[in-house]
Amino acid sequence: MKSIFILFGGVFILLAILLGAFGTHSLKSYISIDELESIQTGIQYQIYHGLALVFLGFNSSKLKKSSLICWGFVTGTILFSTSIYLLSLDELMGVTLGFLWPMTPIGGTILIASWSLFVQQAIKIGD
Repeated sequence: MKSIFILFGGVFILLAILLGAFGTHSLKSYISIDELESIQTGIQYQIYHGLALVFLGFNSSKLKKSSLICWGFVTGTILFSTSIYLLSLDELMGVTLGFLWPMTPIGGTILIASWSLFVQQAIKIGD
């Protein structure tokens, strides 16, 4: 069991739920529908990858390269979701964070690569 990944997963899920509740009740009066939808996308990805981290943390011994996959999920989620949150809220915060836009596709690419590695390793389990 890789407890660090279970911890990351739990924290990701907890923060996503808190942000979801906060966003739904507090932010909708201050940001556009598009910005709110972007935040919801970040929240969904954060929850999905939090669940994946918990699952892989408990099953890390069954899958080769599980640490690499999990670190990819951690890094990709932080870059992807955090950049969406910041870019969606920058106007509300009164700052210009447009320079952060590359973080979103970089994080997404890391997530895709991590899932690709997961699939590759899962196929090897069946062999």
